[in-house]
Amino acid sequence: MNQFPSPALDIVGLVKDVGPIPALEGRMKRIISNISLQANFGQVTALLGANGAGKTTTIECAQGLQNRTDGSITLLGEDPQNASATLRARVGVMLQDGGLPPAARPVALLRHVASLYSHPLSVDALVDRLGIGEFSNTTIRRLSGGQKQRVALAASLLGNPEVLFLDEPSAGLDPQSRLMVFELIRELRDAGKAIVLTTHLLDDAQRLADYVYIVDKGESVTQGTVPELLSESTSAQSHRVMTFEAKPGLDTAALSRSGITCEQTRPGSYRMSGSLEPADLEHFGQWCAAQAVMPTSVHLASQSLEDVFLAIAGAQEQSGLTVEGNKQ
Repeated sequence: MNQFPSPALDIVGLVKDVGPIPALEGRMKRIISNISLQANFGQVTALLGANGAGKTTTIECAQGLQNRTDGSITLLGEDPQNASATLRARVGVMLQDGGLPPAARPVALLRHVASLYSHPLSVDALVDRLGIGEFSNTTIRRLSGGQKQRVALAASLLGNPEVLFLDEPSAGLDPQSRLMVFELIRELRDAGKAIVLTTHLLDDAQRLADYVYIVDKGESVTQGTVPELLSESTSAQSHRVMTFEAKPGLDTAALSRSGITCEQTRPGSYRMSGSLEPADLEHFGQWCAAQAVMPTSVHLASQSLEDVFLAIAGAQEQSGLTVEGNKQ
C-alpha cells in the first residue's frame, strides 16, 4: 500500500537553465521553459518528444539528479532536490546512458546493488526474467546496448520501488527483448507502481502508456490518454494506421497500393497507413498466410501518435516557438 495518495509525481512549471552562452554575456541557455505533468500509481505515464526535447532533463530533475531553475516538483510527498535516503530507496531509476561501471560483471554488480537495500527483490529471479544469465560473465563494457539496458533495468527494480523512472527503456533492444520488457512494465503497472518513461518512439508510447505528455522544445504542448490524443487530432478520418509486430525483414511490398504505404519502422515493427478499407484487412490476412507469418500484435487506429506528434510539431514550428536564452 502506498503511503501517499496520487499523484506519485507532480511537476508544475519546470524551468531548467544551463550555460552560460559564450556569445551572450550574462545569459543562460534555457533547455526547459515550461513543463508540467503528473504521474499516478498504477499507471504508465509517458513523456514523448523528439531527441533534445527535454525529456531526460525533466526526469533527472524529477529525481533530484539535477537542480531545477524554477517551478515545483513533489515526489512521494517530498521535494526531490532535498530528498531523504528513505525517499531515494523508494524510487527506481534507469537512465539511458546506464551509468553502469564498465569493468563490472552483470550479476556481481546486481548483487552489490541488492546489498544496499533492506528488502531487495531476488537477484536470481531478475537475472532469469531478463535473460541476463546469457552474458553474466561478460564485463559491462563488452555488452551490447540492449544487454546494458537489461542490466540497468534490473538494477532499477532491485529495491522494489514505488515509483520507477525509465529513460528510453527500449533503446537498443532486439524485438524479443523489447516485448519482454514491455510485458514486465505492464506487470509493474498492474502491481500499482507509478511508472514514468521517456521515449521518442511513438509506437512504444501508443502501446504502453496510460497517459501521454508531448513535449517540444522544452515545453509541454499537449497531454491526454492515447484515445483522447487520437480523437482530438484534426487529421482526416479517412486516414488510418495499422501497426503490427512480426519477425524482422519481411517483404511488405505486396501490402502497398495506391494511397497505402507499408514499411518496417525498425526491426520487427511495421506500419501501414493511408485510406485503409476492409478489403485491405482481408488482403493483410492473405499476405500473412502466404508469408507463414503470425503477428505478435496488431493495432488499428484512425491515425497514430506519430500523426498527432508531427501535426503538433509542425504547428509549433509555424507559430515560431523557440527556447530563448534568459538572464541568469
